[in-house]
Amino acid sequence: MTAAYGFFAQYYDALTKNVCYPERAEALNRLIEKWMRPDMPEHILLDLACGTGSLSEAFARRGWDVIGVDCSEEMLSEALDKKYDSGLPIQYLRQDMRRLDLYGTIAVTVCALDSLNHLQSSGDVRRVMERVNLFSEAGALFLFDLNTEYKHRQLLADQCFVYELPDAVCVWQNHLRENEPECPVTIRLDFFAHTEGRHYVRETEEFTERIWQPETVRRLLAETGFTLLEVLDGDSYDTPTNLTQRLLYIARAAGGQKPPATVLPDE
Repeated sequence: MTAAYGFFAQYYDALTKNVCYPERAEALNRLIEKWMRPDMPEHILLDLACGTGSLSEAFARRGWDVIGVDCSEEMLSEALDKKYDSGLPIQYLRQDMRRLDLYGTIAVTVCALDSLNHLQSSGDVRRVMERVNLFSEAGALFLFDLNTEYKHRQLLADQCFVYELPDAVCVWQNHLRENEPECPVTIRLDFFAHTEGRHYVRETEEFTERIWQPETVRRLLAETGFTLLEVLDGDSYDTPTNLTQRLLYIARAAGGQKPPATVLPDE
């Protein structure tokens, strides 16, 4: 999995300003309180694929000891700027989530906003689950969401969007590869950044999202030592429907299960 979100990082918050991170953290925190065992010894929360740190900051304000992990140096740079301004004691690590490596165990892992859709194979999803389970306390929680097949086929598919940002224009183009496994959607972002006068500099980033069917997710959770507790609509937190765009999975870790030895290629 190559690191994406280089040039994109400086515009990520502007393009996701419709996401209310404090409200999302509050909703997830209620679900954590619902399912958390009262004897859980630690109060450490892992924000996996934390991006620019907005959700990490929101959880830290709710009293969690937060570790944020992301593979993008540029995203983490934005997160560290926020940490500098807020003064919140968040620890950030640059890691590929398939190679997650922590110093101790955690009580909760959150992986929000379809980050697992960006993985390139079900084997990659399995590796992430194995690593999360390895560094979880027995009984710890794993909350993650995934974009649904409905969203990929009906809302993303072959759509094009144009966003006018304060100092740039972003052209967002999607291409659904219908005949390939997991029906990947290739997402291409062209940024036209203002320079002096009427000139622009163009920067392009491209990444892919894949559909992970619920039956595949359930199987992988079971195979990696998790017990699935609940599946909700990841935006309304109600029972999912056939129009749900994001599914939120809540699972409980067995904890400390050593994953099989897997060698990943250097990228």
